[in-house]
Amino acid sequence: MLDREGFRPNVGIILLNARNQVFWGKRLRTHSWQFPQGGIKFGESPEQAMLRELHEEVGLHPEHVRILARTRDWLRYEVPEHFIRKDARGHYRGQKQIWFLLRLMGRDSDLDLRATDHPEFDAWRWNDYWVPLELVIEFKREVYQLALNELARFLPKVNQQNRYLRGNPRTGHAEDEYGQTQASAGLQDEYGEPLPPKGLPDGASQKPE
Repeated sequence: MLDREGFRPNVGIILLNARNQVFWGKRLRTHSWQFPQGGIKFGESPEQAMLRELHEEVGLHPEHVRILARTRDWLRYEVPEHFIRKDARGHYRGQKQIWFLLRLMGRDSDLDLRATDHPEFDAWRWNDYWVPLELVIEFKREVYQLALNELARFLPKVNQQNRYLRGNPRTGHAEDEYGQTQASAGLQDEYGEPLPPKGLPDGASQKPE
């Protein structure tokens, strides 16, 4: 479904945790990182498409999130010709996107990259809101910057005064009042298990000797 200018309607998702960190997903079998996104099907509203993509790509349901804001207008990017299928060249130009800012109301354990048979990501992590755009494929970077800039004013205030940690007997990790674990900020695979940080030599670990 293309518009008259050759852009396909699409949604993008910026998912926040309680610390205003964002879900940052590594595309399947690549070194490229991005936010969840996907096309709007015929008859869907942008919000309906966003909720569908949210489940398909990260396994969350509507009750797991709260919608904080969305971009006012479409944000567009063009796809370089060598990324376009030959049968679509000449009439397909790229994507036009409505971006949503969501707050995770559930837990990290609710995230599931294998919710469908066609996963988009093979690892994920919580990242600072201003993500490293050099890790995003080049033709999407400007739209990411525009979406982050527009939605930044809707970021919730984080209450640092009442933070405390308690033990979670189920996970064995320290957990704060939002149900977020200390392991949350680390890289995790599609099963939600922590991955080792990059840059450690063979045999090294994060545990003190």
